[in-house]
Amino acid sequence: MGYDETGRIVPAEPSSAVPASVLEHVFDDPAHGEPGRDGVAVHVIWEFLLLAGLATMTWLLWRDNPDALRGGRLDSLLVDVAALGLLALAAGLSLRAAAVNLAIGPVALAAALHFAEQGDRGVREALLPALVVAVLGGLALALAVVVLHVPGWAASLAAAAGVIVYIERRTGPVTAQGGYDPRDTALYLFVGFAAVAVLGGLFGAMKPVRRLIGRFRPVADPARRRGGVAATVTALALVGSTVLAMLGGVLLAANGDGPVLPRTGLDWSVLAVGTAMLAGTSAYGRRGGVFGTLFAVTLVEVFLSWSTAQGWTISRWAVGGAVLGVGLLVTRLVETFGRPRPGMELGPAGDGTITSGWALTKPPEPADAWPSVLPVRTTDTTVDAWEAPRWESAPRRWDADDR
Repeated sequence: MGYDETGRIVPAEPSSAVPASVLEHVFDDPAHGEPGRDGVAVHVIWEFLLLAGLATMTWLLWRDNPDALRGGRLDSLLVDVAALGLLALAAGLSLRAAAVNLAIGPVALAAALHFAEQGDRGVREALLPALVVAVLGGLALALAVVVLHVPGWAASLAAAAGVIVYIERRTGPVTAQGGYDPRDTALYLFVGFAAVAVLGGLFGAMKPVRRLIGRFRPVADPARRRGGVAATVTALALVGSTVLAMLGGVLLAANGDGPVLPRTGLDWSVLAVGTAMLAGTSAYGRRGGVFGTLFAVTLVEVFLSWSTAQGWTISRWAVGGAVLGVGLLVTRLVETFGRPRPGMELGPAGDGTITSGWALTKPPEPADAWPSVLPVRTTDTTVDAWEAPRWESAPRRWDADDR
């Protein structure tokens, strides 16, 4: 326990009389935070709505263009879902660590351009240098965030500017080289993305994992450092998000029908971050759902396929902005209904296995609610308050009857 470890101090909240050793196992942050566990009902309800929206959009696509869900076009759709899913996983991982990585879009586009240029050398030969650069770039970004303790969005925006400089070195579109076609393994790519998304959501719903990943989330002054554990986990999350973005860019290049255009890639960042927030991941960090990423990514891609079937030309900026706007509303819902209930307090230690240490307690009654039985002595006196003269100050009833 916290009080048994030498040199370790776990302060409690001033308004709480609960021992610090108990707070350590209840609060997401032993030094700060709200008593209780995050609620999951809001995530369950929202993910059910996402599933309903996905079913409706899939039915509309099947009604208007059933060929989009058959054969090679279905394989292409599954690869698109996996590609955007990797970008959404990258955004969601950095969001949960409370250090959003806005460079994932430019990183994905840079990786797509690199793979398009070097794909004729083989998948492994083209992928390994991109992987090394992604790890080193993510590590540099992580060091800037955790060492200087600056917001992730600001540091990653600076990193995105550097990646865009690399992209702008191309003067024209780059045609994909090589013969790698991810559509041959489309189902495996989709299942792999779905497994990573769902398993990641399940692990993120566990209290120790959620508490560990979201430890960089500020609880008071956002400029205060959150400790070595928070810095290490956030650094790993930023490196992991950069690698996931690189892999997503490779799929985008390999699955495209035309050349890769040298753009900024920030539209992919907006779409990926918006999709992750639409999935139920809080913009403040730590909180998120289980199936939300899978449902949200598939919903966005099916909508894009349906809009193409309708003959619409919709900018990725427009879709990303709309998704991000809805994601902001979802963040407000998650933070409002996902936090511990205000009426939930800690009960006394050892209150049995039924309540598991929790109890709904009421404020104690005031100590002076009952009047004192004995008379209150107002002045110092040597006379006993119960002595005989007090009782004989009036004529006795039986004496009056004898007269």
